[in-house]
Amino acid sequence: MKKVALITGITGQDGSYLAELLLEKGYIVHGIKRRSSLFNTNRIDHLYQDPHDPDQRLKLHYGDLTDAMNLTRIIQECQPDEIYNLGAMSHVAVSFDTPEYVGNVDGLGTLRILEAVRILGLEKKTRIYQASTSELYGGMPENKNEKGFYDESSPFYPRSPYGVAKIYGFWITKNYREAYNMYACNGILFNHESPRRGETFVTRKITRAVAKIALGLQEKVFLGNLEAKRDWGHAKDYVRMMWMILQADKPEDWVIATGVTTTVREFVRLAFSEVGIEVAFKGEGVDEKAYVVACNHKDFQVEIGKEVLSVDPTYFRPTEVDLLIGDPSKAKNQLGWVPEHDLASLVKDMMKGDVLLMRKDVDLLKAGHEILKQAE
Repeated sequence: MKKVALITGITGQDGSYLAELLLEKGYIVHGIKRRSSLFNTNRIDHLYQDPHDPDQRLKLHYGDLTDAMNLTRIIQECQPDEIYNLGAMSHVAVSFDTPEYVGNVDGLGTLRILEAVRILGLEKKTRIYQASTSELYGGMPENKNEKGFYDESSPFYPRSPYGVAKIYGFWITKNYREAYNMYACNGILFNHESPRRGETFVTRKITRAVAKIALGLQEKVFLGNLEAKRDWGHAKDYVRMMWMILQADKPEDWVIATGVTTTVREFVRLAFSEVGIEVAFKGEGVDEKAYVVACNHKDFQVEIGKEVLSVDPTYFRPTEVDLLIGDPSKAKNQLGWVPEHDLASLVKDMMKGDVLLMRKDVDLLKAGHEILKQAE
């Protein structure tokens, strides 16, 4: 019989890549999506065919992590072999504006899934993956291991409502594993990006803006702390590790990271480089700006000396996490997980996608001008 998986947050970046992976492996995949007045399935539309087709292995359900009864009903109907809880309000900066909502979804939402599995008597059948986060560590330098990294034994010190909510999700998952002998694991994911990343996250904000600047659709981009350092990986590598975690002999907690850190400033430089634009940074702190010093791409013409980036203090967080870098040694040594993408290939992939996306806007503008000319 085919394995059955249930994914919360299936319409998000990670959920869409994980659904692809599991379908390739022959799973029947159920996904939970929130009801919206707008279509929000664009990341999985290529996977979802005719819902009336008896061979359709992707099935979607309306649900919400704040609704325990609904979650219990879906789990009872699906009888999943594996549950991947990827649903969350995952924007760190926004969590300061919606702390109660984040606690309800990211913290108690995890409890609702664990408790549903328990009361349905699926403890021995269903394996659970909880998407945890590097924000648990809070970037506290004294909590790193002897190599200067954060690993599975590093103490937690969350610095945002998002991190605090996720720390509840981490510990309640561990508690249910120990109290009820459930196969429940935490994957402590460091930053992972892709062309499917949400548009409000800093990496995608950068690649979209750089593509627009190169195509003449935007003058410059405003960012916050350029000194912030992150351990950025590709979402495709990370969802593969999620699956590997639930195939392990025993349930444990795992760090998923690349072990390489990069500043926001360097990410900006790499993004511009992908479209043949070289930038130089001048000034410090809130006065730092980036200017074009060379443009070497035949398809893009950006004025030399043009200011293309400014720092906006409104993007600073009340409590900033300056450095996050993970130690994936356990994942590599015990499960054989090795990332297939480095930062350069990640930025290339994201820029390729956003240049293609923004070219469509250019084509639409040209078509609109042509229609107006013909109407005159």
